Amino acid sequence: MTTGEVVHAAVADTPITPEEAHAGVDSPYCGAVVGFSGVVRDHDGGRDVRSLSYSAHPSAGRVIREVAEEIAARHDGIRIWVAHRVGPLAIGDQALVAAVGAAHRGEAFRACSDLVDLVKERVPIWKEQFFTDGSVEWVGAGAEQ
Repeated sequence: MTTGEVVHAAVADTPITPEEAHAGVDSPYCGAVVGFSGVVRDHDGGRDVRSLSYSAHPSAGRVIREVAEEIAARHDGIRIWVAHRVGPLAIGDQALVAAVGAAHRGEAFRACSDLVDLVKERVPIWKEQFFTDGSVEWVGAGAEQ
């Protein structure tokens, strides 16, 4: 394999799973598959979270594809699957799922880390958090870590 390949890059309004991401990058070439799951947690900044909702700019689907293609170009021989949810999510739901397949684990880990960092930095998606005390907070694209 001489270039990276993006097998899936999308913004989704339906559930996404690590299993579909791993299956998407499965290949006889890949000796390693590294995955990332960004899961909705029940707290943030010392406050209890009840639920949240993600909103995306209309360009988000194009931008997530561009990010995936940039990472594929940087890391030779990898396969990428990445998706970010939008809409209402409950505690425990998958918000961001990524998988990278590569011949060796080091390249898979590096590429997956680069992919997740760049998605969080560039894709125009905003998170609205609903706290158990009734307050609400918006977190802008690029502000989440």
